[in-house]
Amino acid sequence: MAAPVLAYEGLGLVQGSGWLFRGLDIYVGQRDRLALIGRNGAGKTTLLKLIAGAIDSDEGRRTIQPGTRVVLLEQDPRVDGFATLRDFALSGEGAPAGHEVEAIADQLGVDLSTEAATASGGERRRAAIARALAMDPDVLLMDEPTNHLDIAAIDWLEGWLGKYTGAFVAISHDRTFLTRLTKQTLWLDRGTIRRAEIGFGGFEVWTETVYAEEARNAERLDAKLKIEEHWLQRGVTGRRRRNQGRLAKLHEMRAARAAMMGPQGAAALAIGSDDARTKVVIDAKHVTKRFGDRTIIRDMSLRVTRGDRIGIVGANGAGKSTLLKLLTGELAPDEGEVRLAKTLDGVVIDQQRSLMDPAKSVRDVLTQGGEWIEVLGSKKHIHGYLKEFLFEPSLADAKIGTLSGGERSRLLLAREFARPSNLLVLDEPTNDLDLETLDLLQEVIADYEGTVLIVSHDRDFLDRTVTVTLGLDGSGAVDMVAGGYADWEAKRKRRAEPKKVVAKAAPVVEAPKKATKLSYKDQRDYDLLPRRIEELDGAIARDEAALADGSLYAKDRAKFDTLMKAVAAAREEKDAAEMRWLELAEMVEALG
Repeated sequence: MAAPVLAYEGLGLVQGSGWLFRGLDIYVGQRDRLALIGRNGAGKTTLLKLIAGAIDSDEGRRTIQPGTRVVLLEQDPRVDGFATLRDFALSGEGAPAGHEVEAIADQLGVDLSTEAATASGGERRRAAIARALAMDPDVLLMDEPTNHLDIAAIDWLEGWLGKYTGAFVAISHDRTFLTRLTKQTLWLDRGTIRRAEIGFGGFEVWTETVYAEEARNAERLDAKLKIEEHWLQRGVTGRRRRNQGRLAKLHEMRAARAAMMGPQGAAALAIGSDDARTKVVIDAKHVTKRFGDRTIIRDMSLRVTRGDRIGIVGANGAGKSTLLKLLTGELAPDEGEVRLAKTLDGVVIDQQRSLMDPAKSVRDVLTQGGEWIEVLGSKKHIHGYLKEFLFEPSLADAKIGTLSGGERSRLLLAREFARPSNLLVLDEPTNDLDLETLDLLQEVIADYEGTVLIVSHDRDFLDRTVTVTLGLDGSGAVDMVAGGYADWEAKRKRRAEPKKVVAKAAPVVEAPKKATKLSYKDQRDYDLLPRRIEELDGAIARDEAALADGSLYAKDRAKFDTLMKAVAAAREEKDAAEMRWLELAEMVEALG
């Protein structure tokens, strides 16, 4: 192995009355692409600052190759004290050249002349990214780089990092971002650090292997304390296995939704029976909304039924929040109408998360100082309920002000999900959440009996939760597809592909008669594909169940690799089969 460009030996840091971590050995190679993973509160942000040299450790030695430029992109850029975002971007030691910052800012779509005091979270984030990248770092340390970015900006950042020749370490809840870019993983877990020469795509399998080995050791030692220490990890392991069943159910719901949709491109959910009509909770007809001369939403018709999970995506400023407010009745349309079911009772979880008083305790927030909390009609003890949301029971009396941003977000989810409702509105719910909390949130949404509206830029989260995706491009049109973000993106790419035109001389002939039925091959595919899709679902479920065995990777690597390839091939075939069947279904509808 080549000598690392940056390393820490025996790293230790005291926090409060004890060690946050101790004896950590960390190194960053010249072109490493490292994902730094750990639960909220594990110390990821603190560790990143230590690696950067922004704070001093209590123990350990930091070494760095001479001339190495290390740049830290913080989660919450501090712009206080600067008149404009440009002043912020050009400040500090080793500040970048102005023209370089401007060039990157232009590609990210941020105006650096914006007053720093009034800049949005997304504008501050873009300015900080422009500053960090323009400094030409040898090692780039990023703390939640995709927070407050829209999908277009995330795509641009992924493209830049894909061509970047230095090393980076990234903390992120964005699974798609980490899977696409990382090649090594640092796992900060209970005060220790583990490194694996695998990207985030292999992280879950790796952790399952580690937990399974620890569980076996605990059983051999018959150490009750050790077993109790792992209640959270075992819960996460079981949750991931249960989520496989939930994902299968989600695919079934998407297929049912696809069967209810009109022709491709029509933003309407058709209802085929009176029984289905009784389930409509939001009925929008020919809705248009303008602000000044700009049309935000144009002639949109949409029926949302009980149990739908609707995802809303689009660039910042495209109208996502406007659409959300129209659908919930908070905003009236300029044309058309939106009817809400009289029994609709919603809970809104927005991205501000500033509603909780830092001086209050966790107990005050959940139970108003008591021992029991009412959760959807049944009573639960606060300690047990905290465990369900991945908190240690001892945190019941902790002050809100002592919690991390991610822990506050998780506590807000715990409070809101306890309230009875049949409509859940989530505005950027994944910001500040760690990966285990995201797993939990997906589970809660899957089990929620009401309707869910989600605005998010987290592509993986949408793929795992929603049945229908509404896409906005800023023109006023609302595009709809059954499925998650990947399905919407695939549809958008198909539309963008230029149609091939072959120019050749041809005699003038009469126009062909309109087809009145499917061809033999099309009819055969239309009849047989549903059964094939079911077979592929079964094969995927069977192979994923085998992969869930945490010891498989260690005891039979060849079988593990074979199963991984089989799952990937089956998913690819299934996606193609579903797309083919949907195209045929549209043809059938067009033929009447």
